[in-house]
Amino acid sequence: MCQAFNLKKVFFLFFSWLFFRRPFFRRLFVLGLLASFCAASGHAYADTKRLMIFGDSLVAGYGLSAEEGFTGQLQTRLEDEAMAIEVINAGVSGDTSAGGLARLNWSLAEKPDYILIVLGGNDLLRGINPADTRQNLDQILARLQALGVKTFLAGMLAPVNLGPEYGAEFNPIYPELAKKYDTGFYPFFLKDVALVPKLNQRDGLHPNAEGVAKIIDEMMPILRPFLS
Repeated sequence: MCQAFNLKKVFFLFFSWLFFRRPFFRRLFVLGLLASFCAASGHAYADTKRLMIFGDSLVAGYGLSAEEGFTGQLQTRLEDEAMAIEVINAGVSGDTSAGGLARLNWSLAEKPDYILIVLGGNDLLRGINPADTRQNLDQILARLQALGVKTFLAGMLAPVNLGPEYGAEFNPIYPELAKKYDTGFYPFFLKDVALVPKLNQRDGLHPNAEGVAKIIDEMMPILRPFLS
């Protein structure tokens, strides 16, 4: 046992001498540590998926800080649930379904694994023909399907002031397209938030931080398995 102890002491002294007296071995040791760290980091990065949030001001974070907006709060929620997913904010305030279609190709340069689409709210505000909205969303979903990007569609509902005929043509767009392209689907993005004053900003249209949290709470039971 004494001999074993002496051998350990000799090895310890020898390697200490190499490390402190020979710069080559010291640099080699440091490089080894850096290589191990980079390999571990690279593996973790490779395992991380990318979720693009593609939509209008509802997801761009209008009137909110980056942390309070939909993308920021969703990123925090996914991290809290230990889901290795990077959330990319591809929201543009004022965007319509036509605007989304026009910028889709260059937005996909981000190489997302998943995309969550929230478009149509501005189509409603502008009274755009529902047939045009349908055609634009159809082309977006067809493009994503062709590229193999896993897609989640969040729906919108027409307000009653646009009339029953408009609603009857607009409201079926989302469930029908979700079925056609076999996407993840959340029927109404603003469920339990629209028209609730305490959950919206002063304009009555855009959720405040509490409203965004409510949207994520409602959506996660459907979004979570989609991302798994």
